Amino acid sequence: MTDNQNLTDEIINDAESHSEIIHALSTDSERETDTDGDDEHDFDDGIKSARFKKLQKKLRKEVSWAIRDFNMIEDGDVVMVCISGGKDSFTLLDILLFLKRIAPINFDVVAVNLDQKQPNFPEHVLPEYLSKQGIPHYILEKDTYSIVKSVVPEGKTYCSACSRLRRGSLYGFAKQIGATKIALGHHRDDILATFFLNLFHGGSLKAMPPKLLSDDKQNVLIRPLAYVAEKDIIKYANYKQFPIIPCGLCGSQENLQRAMINDMLREWDNAHPKRLASMFKALQNVAPSQLADRELFDFESLKTERTDDERLFEGDNIQVGVSEKLADIGLPTAPQVQTFNPKFSNKIPTINPVID
Repeated sequence: MTDNQNLTDEIINDAESHSEIIHALSTDSERETDTDGDDEHDFDDGIKSARFKKLQKKLRKEVSWAIRDFNMIEDGDVVMVCISGGKDSFTLLDILLFLKRIAPINFDVVAVNLDQKQPNFPEHVLPEYLSKQGIPHYILEKDTYSIVKSVVPEGKTYCSACSRLRRGSLYGFAKQIGATKIALGHHRDDILATFFLNLFHGGSLKAMPPKLLSDDKQNVLIRPLAYVAEKDIIKYANYKQFPIIPCGLCGSQENLQRAMINDMLREWDNAHPKRLASMFKALQNVAPSQLADRELFDFESLKTERTDDERLFEGDNIQVGVSEKLADIGLPTAPQVQTFNPKFSNKIPTINPVID
């Protein structure tokens, strides 16, 4: 067998394996939860509500689709789930642990929390919860709170500085322990809010990608909740009774721009339930030729490719003014007119018909 044939067989096998992974992640969760009655199942925490089971199935499918669409998790991955104690990261961890059980590939999940030493932070909550659930985890202790407070001027928001410090610590630790993917709990509404923040205040069209290679190319970040609406996460977290820890740093600041954007999105969602879904779809359907970024589309080289077909204006009359100057330019002073064709009475033509 030739080397080329071996390479071809490897490519085919990889494609078939990838197809199997995609199929299982998007369908096994349906099979696992497609049951009748009020039977209890693993990961249900004894919840018998039919509404909960329907919501659970929806979220598992949406996470599976995101993993499938962006090839977020592969065989042999060690997925480091960054858990803050908020509803989003708890939900992400819960669903990934379920998918780990049913996926046809082997991957591991480890939870990591960065204890930033905020005042009154209940340090015992996360270790106790994770240990009780049998979830392998690390708690990193680092006083970034004092650093943020010292470098951010009074009256300014802490989000940017806090986020940079947190990212640096978590990214470095992921490489230290050999984690191959870093899973973040950002959901669909977070992605949309970031888009509008950049649009309104940053002068750029960008959001949070579902999958991202870090600037130093040392880590791959994934956002498996990219297709999940925040309102569904709120409902899910309430059903599951996660031990939510409120943020005492940025959460205590008023008039944050992101909070204002979130309020705007919620108002839109209440008034027009399909609007947010449509906006997120737009992020997946970008047409560079219809925007104005010269780096994404070559506007300068656009040229016509006209044919010799003669097309006359179809209407009643053409008025000509200052015909001498038209003649100087080399333009017709008595352009021909074609009588309106009634065959288009029920359909508006985009251009005038070709003359036979």
